Formats: sequence, structure tokens, C-alpha cells
Amino acid sequence: MKKLTLILLPILLIAMTSCATNKGQKGAGVGAAGGAIIGQAIGRNTEATLIGAAVGGLLGYIVGNEMDKYDRQRLNQTYESAPSGTPTTWHNPDNGNSYQVTPEPAYYPPSQPQAPCRKAEILATIDGKTEKTYTTACRNSEGQWELQN
Repeated sequence: MKKLTLILLPILLIAMTSCATNKGQKGAGVGAAGGAIIGQAIGRNTEATLIGAAVGGLLGYIVGNEMDKYDRQRLNQTYESAPSGTPTTWHNPDNGNSYQVTPEPAYYPPSQPQAPCRKAEILATIDGKTEKTYTTACRNSEGQWELQN
């Protein structure tokens, strides 16, 4: 049974990563598969396999999200200094994605009157498909623009 778990768990996790929608999710799947293999090799029991999968998944998610750091920096620069109504565009040289962000004027929401917020329209071209979305970002205590949920 343990050998079957050792074989099937990584295959299942790798299959799940092919359905993942962003690099963080893909990284989490690959990390979880690797962590499960290492956990099983070290602990030789189900508990060690599950702990390895959890730790590997977390680390993989963090690494996967770091791959888009360039885009987050450019988005932060746009929120910080781009004139309202003026599109800012860039092309990520690492992943080939391109973006056009058109910010709106800053405003101060009643829920946090000390921190400015800006809305923006984002046209993202990822894997040749263009998607339009609208986001809101507010300045956090460190002075960085943080996307709101």
C-alpha cells in the first residue's frame, strides 16, 4: 500500500498542476509532489508523506508567485506615477506576457481615509489570449500599492 501511495500521489499532484491557472498554483503542485516523495523517502510512512507534500506545496507556491515579480513591480509603478486615463504598457521578457494598465484618479475610501486607492483597467495578454479586468489597489503602510479583494 505504501508503495502504491508513493507512486500514485506524485502522479496525481503532477496531473493537477496541468489544470492550474497560475504559476503559484503550478509551483504548489510540483512542490507538493516533490515534498511527498522526499517525505516518504525520509519518514517511510503516510504522515511523513503528507507533511512533505504540505511543506513542498507551500514552498512551490511561493517560488511560483515570485516568477511574476517583474509584473507586480511594473503594476506598482503604474499605480504610483502614471497619469489618470493614460495607459501604461509593458512586455515581460521572461514569460512573454504583456499588459496595458489604465489607472483612474486616486481616492480615499471611508474605510481607510489615510491611504489612497486607485482603480485600473488591465488588458493582459497571456499565452496569446487577451483578457480585460478591473482592479483596485490601495497604498499599504510600507507605501506599496496592494491589490484589494
